[in-house]
Amino acid sequence: MANEIAIPLLPCRSIDGMVDFYTMLGFRRIYYQVRPNPYVLLKREDLQLGFFGMPEAFKPEDSYGTCVIVVPDTGELFEAFAAGMRAAHGKLLVSGIPRMTRPRRRKNDGNHSGFAVIDPGGNWIRFMAARPLPEEEATSRLTTSLNRAVVMGDSNGNHERAAEILDGALERDKDTASAAELLEALVYRAELAVRAKDHAAAGHALARARALTLTEAEREQLAQSLAAIDDLEAVLGL
Repeated sequence: MANEIAIPLLPCRSIDGMVDFYTMLGFRRIYYQVRPNPYVLLKREDLQLGFFGMPEAFKPEDSYGTCVIVVPDTGELFEAFAAGMRAAHGKLLVSGIPRMTRPRRRKNDGNHSGFAVIDPGGNWIRFMAARPLPEEEATSRLTTSLNRAVVMGDSNGNHERAAEILDGALERDKDTASAAELLEALVYRAELAVRAKDHAAAGHALARARALTLTEAEREQLAQSLAAIDDLEAVLGL
């Protein structure tokens, strides 16, 4: 068979809260019921997500709800979601629930680019690129550590351990890594600090990133990481 369609059904505390959140991301409500059980179905182009209401005792931070959605271009979809968040909140939501991670290479998934939306129900909607990124020609020790930290922080949701990995690598390789490698590691370290509500550490990492000297070619190559600095500074009010 071909052309199958799968529609995830995920838990939440309030279906109305899910409608508000996903409308911000460009979805529209196509089905809604309160009785006999709360349920809503949302759609954005060919993507559909269903959510069912849980009792008030349900805690989004304890949810195991998750699904993987394969898309042609994670960068394009991320930017569309980010535009909706900026329009609604004046910034990206990068900490707490709800929040969104940025597209990054996933070494634990065959070098596919991936990002996650953690919605108000605590569900992890994991968006993965259909095709892998090209293999990295030469991976430095810092980049290897960054890739490990991304798996720990963005795939496993353990930002504390991810921060420990990066702190050790940044100290070890601060005098040998290239400016481009340092920038990407520092930007992710700042994002992890924001998730941990450690704004002092986030500001320090961003200041180090801003102080790096980059060529025009590097700035073009690192455009997404430089944009991430702007987003994180907006979160911190810098």
